[in-house]
Amino acid sequence: MSTSTRRTRAESRVDKFGERQRELARSALATLAERGYANTSLRDIASNSDFTHGVLHYYFADKNELIIFGVREYKAECVTRYDAAIDGSENVDDLAKRFSAAMATSLTDEAPMHRLWYDMRAQSYFDEVFRPAVGEIEQGLEAMIWRMVTRHSEFTGRPPVLSPPVAYAIFDGLFQQALFRWFTGDQGSADALAAQVAAIIVAMTAKP
Repeated sequence: MSTSTRRTRAESRVDKFGERQRELARSALATLAERGYANTSLRDIASNSDFTHGVLHYYFADKNELIIFGVREYKAECVTRYDAAIDGSENVDDLAKRFSAAMATSLTDEAPMHRLWYDMRAQSYFDEVFRPAVGEIEQGLEAMIWRMVTRHSEFTGRPPVLSPPVAYAIFDGLFQQALFRWFTGDQGSADALAAQVAAIIVAMTAKP
């Protein structure tokens, strides 16, 4: 057997392992998102999915590894959707409309998943095992927000008035507040979020 053939087979096994991990994580995140990190064990996840506890343990060392893997994958998917809104925009108003709509839709359609992310982020204050992944995800989200700010600046020809960390803090803060209101039963929180985000996008570059 040639070296290239062995390498190809090894890569295929790695790809299959990773795909299986993603499949398991997607199934597990639904339970974690509904019950929360502290209230869910691997056995709970197994009992609410098509996979046994033994299978979950084969692919993930523990609950922490599973939630880190799953949330990282989910947030990466979120970033691609926001990037599509940014790249598809044609002017400032269109950017504000598309990006604010993407945030509002993500809130209404995936609120439990976002709650799980904030749960994991809060856990990182107490458990250092989460900190590298949380830091990585935060950097990705901040970079995505900055791509939106940069796109806005390109449309207006004016420099941003916000730094990357400040821009991220503003939009993340608005989303987190809207998420809390959503879970209290405020059905208007998504529309309010969209209006707030659109207003900030329009106003975030320096005046000529």
